[in-house]
Amino acid sequence: MLDVCLLGTAGMMPLPYRWLTSLMTRYNGSSLLIDCGEGTQIAIREKGWSTKPIDVICFTHYHADHISGLPGLLLTMGNAERTEPLAIIGPRGLERVVGALCTIAPELPFEIRFIELSQPVEHLEIQGYHITAFKVNHNIVCYGYTIEIPRAGEFQVEQAKGLGIPVNYWSRLQKGETLELDGKVFTPDMVLGPPRKGIKLTYCTDTRPVPAIIENAQNADLLIIEGMYAEKEKAAKARQYKHMTFYEAAEVARDAKAQEMWLTHFSPSLVRAEDYMGEVQKIFPNAKLGKDGKTVELDY
Repeated sequence: MLDVCLLGTAGMMPLPYRWLTSLMTRYNGSSLLIDCGEGTQIAIREKGWSTKPIDVICFTHYHADHISGLPGLLLTMGNAERTEPLAIIGPRGLERVVGALCTIAPELPFEIRFIELSQPVEHLEIQGYHITAFKVNHNIVCYGYTIEIPRAGEFQVEQAKGLGIPVNYWSRLQKGETLELDGKVFTPDMVLGPPRKGIKLTYCTDTRPVPAIIENAQNADLLIIEGMYAEKEKAAKARQYKHMTFYEAAEVARDAKAQEMWLTHFSPSLVRAEDYMGEVQKIFPNAKLGKDGKTVELDY
């Protein structure tokens, strides 16, 4: 099970009723954060979740509304007596940018491990998360992220019995261990069926519609994607500043065959966003309006 919380939905600047765009997930005791704009840790506290278990922070890009909340968050994690290493992922220049921000958060009690992205698509495995970072099209280098939780094949009881594997070792094979018993080596693939469908979440903001989003969000259980503008007369502005409209986001979700889509990263000028959802749902029926604190449990 993957807990998903859209902490904030604002683009450019926080508002009294809307925190800056950020996403948090929880899986198997480990938390992952995507982007950390001003006020993110307040949004986490409002949700009632903890900052201490955050093991991975992914940055889409280095505009202030996506990263300026990092120093305060790191200080809070340090004050919570966290000592485990923290992995931070982001486009090239990550260590320089974070180093500059952390001038005001010196001497943290945990190590920061930097993973800088340079390729159009990169794959990472951290804390049980399978992360795919893919380059999108903003006015600076920007990445989207797909988070997957794989699911092994079903355990084949009769196969295990036939191989003479004692019952007390079955769970270890299910967890992916290779065992050696009485000189014989047993591997998980000997007792597991084909992999089953896992959990897939894609998060993408600050970009024009590009094929990379459709490719990497293919059949996602949930696609969280920016809808900077809803007013149709702002389509030219979306193209100029390399953002997306509600309708373009819906087309991406439709073409990716996502199960569900949440819109986020709304322009500060956008009011009554719900008034536009009827047109959006004509394009992609399972489109929903993101809101601060919106949460879902994604299960197998």
